[in-house]
Amino acid sequence: MYPDFQYLFQSIFGTPMPEWLSIFKTFGFLVALSFIGAAWATSEELKRKEKQGLLQPEIHTIEIGKPVTTMELAISAIIGFLIGFKIGGVFGHFPEVSPDPMGYLLSLNGSFLAGIVGAILIGYSKYYEKKKEQLPEPQVKKVAVYPHDLMTEIVVIAAIGGLAGAKLFNAFETWDDFIKDPIRSLTSSSGLTFLGGLIMATVCFYFYTRKHRIPFRHMCDAAAPGIMLAYGIGRLGCQLSGDGDWGIYNSAYVTTMDGSLRAATPADSQYVAQMSSSAPHAFFPAPAGLPRWLFGMNYPHNVGHEGMMMPGCTGEYCNVLPVSVFPTPIYEAITCIILFFVLWSLRKRFTRTLQMFGTYLIFVGIERFLVELIRVNYKYDWGFIHPTQAEILSVVLVLVGAGLLLFYRDKSEPQPILAEQVNT
Repeated sequence: MYPDFQYLFQSIFGTPMPEWLSIFKTFGFLVALSFIGAAWATSEELKRKEKQGLLQPEIHTIEIGKPVTTMELAISAIIGFLIGFKIGGVFGHFPEVSPDPMGYLLSLNGSFLAGIVGAILIGYSKYYEKKKEQLPEPQVKKVAVYPHDLMTEIVVIAAIGGLAGAKLFNAFETWDDFIKDPIRSLTSSSGLTFLGGLIMATVCFYFYTRKHRIPFRHMCDAAAPGIMLAYGIGRLGCQLSGDGDWGIYNSAYVTTMDGSLRAATPADSQYVAQMSSSAPHAFFPAPAGLPRWLFGMNYPHNVGHEGMMMPGCTGEYCNVLPVSVFPTPIYEAITCIILFFVLWSLRKRFTRTLQMFGTYLIFVGIERFLVELIRVNYKYDWGFIHPTQAEILSVVLVLVGAGLLLFYRDKSEPQPILAEQVNT
């Protein structure tokens, strides 16, 4: 696996890479790409709905040409200090930053001197920018702000709300591990529950759209394909980093002393039973003609430090699973990216509000419920059934999606945009 860019580039180029590359984690990089992909898809859908007259602009009154205020300088200086404090601190706390960048960002460690330099630079850049725009007499003008113009704010809200929800729901899903070390569980870059992130991001979206008078139902439809794309790209990050979000053991393959996989033999039965005794497993060799990695992987150098130590390995990530597991992140990544293209191709055919979002909920609910059948998660004891958190939420999402498709009817009619309302 490739927990960071040092491992990734060493594998690609076959030569040792600088240690500072280990700061950049593959999972974080793919998560960033997922937000970019979601922002692009959502912005395109918002523009389409704006042309249809379904979404109206907000008319903002702004004053241009004003000199910089003390508050603006103070905010810029504070932001500059925080950026400099953390970036400068990397050089003095590299052994701490490299394995756990998220933990470092949430810590009080950093460089005070670099923070001061950052405050001066960012503060001065703000002053210089406002000075260039300053007019002898400030002017007041009205501008139309469309929903797609707010994508930067929307992405930030989705990132904060989604990551918070993903961490919170993951804590409930892996309760025993969370109790042992709650701080590490919440600050670790791994361990994210997508459905929890979806729910929390949706709640944040609701309040944000109310604030800006954007019809929430249209925002849901516009965001649905992008969220599906983001999930698929994010799961690629899980796969590359080996963050522990894999499936149950596939006892058809075992790990050798050098960390590679080989087919299990009858002589390995006792070893397999010992290694996988605490978790469910299945024996499923790859069918003829299909690659083995599609059915069993042992995730060497995984970012979660899961499994046994690899002999002779040096560095931060030296663990490998003793028995192969089903690589469920690959399944989800492929499935969700395909479903994104399905939703994208259907988006102009949906004629009713929330048809897109209802279809999305059904797709993501079914997809997650099926993959949960071969994943290891905490199961609730309800007597006659023992569902996981993801299975419960998946069923709820499918029911909600079906309800939207069958029963929801939008009685409102789109209002045309009046050009004279916008005075530019």
